[in-house]
Amino acid sequence: MKIAVLTSGILPVPAVQGGAVENLVDFYLEYNEKHSLHDITVYSVWHPDVKKQLALKSGVNHYIFIKTDGWWNKLRKKLYQKTHEKEYYHYSIEYFLHKAIQHIHHQHYDLILMENRPGYALKLKDVTNAKFVYHLHNEKLDSKAPHCQEIYDAAFRILTVSNYIKHRVQTINSKDTKTLTVYNGIDLKAFSIKTQTKKEKFGLKNDDFVLVFSGRINRDKGIMELVEAIGLLKEMSHIKLMVIGGSFFGNSSSDNEFMRNLKTKASPHNDRIIFTGYIPYSEMPTYLSMADVAVIPSVWDDPFPTTVLEAQAMGLPIITTRRGGIPEEVTEENAILLNTDEHFVGNLSSAILDLYKHPEKRKFMAEASHKRAKLFDKETYAKNFFKALDNV
Repeated sequence: MKIAVLTSGILPVPAVQGGAVENLVDFYLEYNEKHSLHDITVYSVWHPDVKKQLALKSGVNHYIFIKTDGWWNKLRKKLYQKTHEKEYYHYSIEYFLHKAIQHIHHQHYDLILMENRPGYALKLKDVTNAKFVYHLHNEKLDSKAPHCQEIYDAAFRILTVSNYIKHRVQTINSKDTKTLTVYNGIDLKAFSIKTQTKKEKFGLKNDDFVLVFSGRINRDKGIMELVEAIGLLKEMSHIKLMVIGGSFFGNSSSDNEFMRNLKTKASPHNDRIIFTGYIPYSEMPTYLSMADVAVIPSVWDDPFPTTVLEAQAMGLPIITTRRGGIPEEVTEENAILLNTDEHFVGNLSSAILDLYKHPEKRKFMAEASHKRAKLFDKETYAKNFFKALDNV
């Protein structure tokens, strides 16, 4: 098939600035390059670092880059905003779509795949006869979404990253048969080798018990509650927390209110909490290899966070929550699952203390994580992804 992939309009593909969605696109493009399944054209925002990527030399994957940064393009976006007031997405995303449609209008695609942007269909249905597939990574299409029925009806197939997201789509149509779940995957080889990293480099001692949190730093991820839980363990000086991530992908800036409040909350425990800022995806295994336990304390319905998969692949015991698609990723053998109720912070500190005091339990959970991780490798993900496109 001849396929067009419309990305988010925010981060580039190849994923030179990170982003879970963008990395997943890279994975299936890599699989397509290896097996020559389809002729795929990717529409992505431009970033100077993409020029260095070998992926651009592919014979079956092609890239159309749209420049949205720089003063001239920012001016164009502002002019677009003034003439298109009531748009589905933010004007910057709509401008990206507008530029992509100008190219798509002159092409013939069998299928247009929309990455986490089902609302693109509202405009695309008037300019192409291609079949539409939505790849949903978040709650972007349910009975509460604007124009939900029209967008749902326009899709030939809907792929979701978890059954949780699938069930949200089915609030539009309880008899839905077009939605399939394709679980995310990661590069297990990259996240299976424990590198020898000197903890002293990060202010850690060899006998410290290291917890790791990784991901975007925002309220939904439960990092504030995790810092509060560390505060309850103030007598346990060997329990340290490494916070990996920035407020946005590829951005370690702390210049936002939540980050400032978080660091204020953490300040009495500066000797036990380390903020690394944004870390390139390729370096994540090095950082995770220093950890004894991964904590993913999401307080929102996290659809299917790849941070859980990465922790599993590194053989880490996991403390996480019963939210969104997370329970589909782990089992009770490799993870402690907590409710995000009024007792959450206390239960979080208790779970940390439990694993700190019971190394034999950590060993059992680590082995279970290694075993569980094998279900979520990137090749299986890509194979299932393209299988779901059969008969489209």
